Amino acid sequence: MKQPRDFSLHGAIDLGARQAAAQRRQRAAEQGSATPGQAGAVIEVTEETFNTDVVARSRSVPVILDLWADWCGPCKQLSPILEKLAEEANGAWILAKVDVDANPQLSAALQVQSIPMVVAVIAGQIADGFLGAMPEAQVREWLSQVMGVAAQLGLQPQARPAGDDDADASGQSVGEGGQPDDGGQPGAMPPYPDGAVGAQARSAMGAAQAAMERGDLDAAAAEFERVLASYPGDPVATMGLRQVGLIRRVETYDQAKARRDADERPDDAEAQARVADIDMAMGKIEASFDRLLDTIRRTSGDERDSARKHLVGLFEIFPPKDPRVAKARATLSSLLF
Repeated sequence: MKQPRDFSLHGAIDLGARQAAAQRRQRAAEQGSATPGQAGAVIEVTEETFNTDVVARSRSVPVILDLWADWCGPCKQLSPILEKLAEEANGAWILAKVDVDANPQLSAALQVQSIPMVVAVIAGQIADGFLGAMPEAQVREWLSQVMGVAAQLGLQPQARPAGDDDADASGQSVGEGGQPDDGGQPGAMPPYPDGAVGAQARSAMGAAQAAMERGDLDAAAAEFERVLASYPGDPVATMGLRQVGLIRRVETYDQAKARRDADERPDDAEAQARVADIDMAMGKIEASFDRLLDTIRRTSGDERDSARKHLVGLFEIFPPKDPRVAKARATLSSLLF
């Protein structure tokens, strides 16, 4: 963790600051009871909302923690920079602000010794951070590194279109009647907007699902790709295309030979990936993930990176919030950092 400036907490908090912090915490709690969960690029986080607003959210989008206090001069220099960059990112990452005075237990858990303190939380893990106020250019550079880490873990959040208010506090898109849509579930039909392009996407998704049911993988892949051409990153089309790819790969394998090769060459990422594919196709999801995680744990260099990329590809067969994916992603994070 870089330390451009050290601002000690010890002896700096007087009774007046504690009282003001308690009042802010009370206001935050009252607001939280009225609106459980927050939307937007910048949110206020308390001990009570940390698991929901930071840990859970970090499994689908990077969360940057800004630990600050009213009495901290450097915090007042850094926070506006972070807030500006968060607004520019428009949902590609979330800035979560934590008042250390109002949340002493959370500060202790994060081992805060000086502020401002900024850390990135990705896939439920603290990935990187720095202490002290930094110039905007250096903060931008650090954020680009954070987003690179997120991409390595398979998190590729996209910025929301300007003026897009059709999302709830958890980041799910909201359908008619204010209810979350089922776009994160396999086979569900996301709410493509009205119009010619939306109608074509809905038609293509229906055709893709029908092709999958009759076993026509080429037709299914073509329809999924048609949807992705209009809606890049569409979760259902992405899952469908990944499923097609898995089936195609497994159909080319000699499964008995693949298992022998994996047993004989435990550090061969391609050999392990073939058996991971076979296990996945058989519904042995955790065994598939664990095999590749073990390969990443044992290897280095190109072999390790090959196993990581294959694992991230398998993640995309499932909705981002699938608990098995979340668990494997957190393990991957701990192995990489």
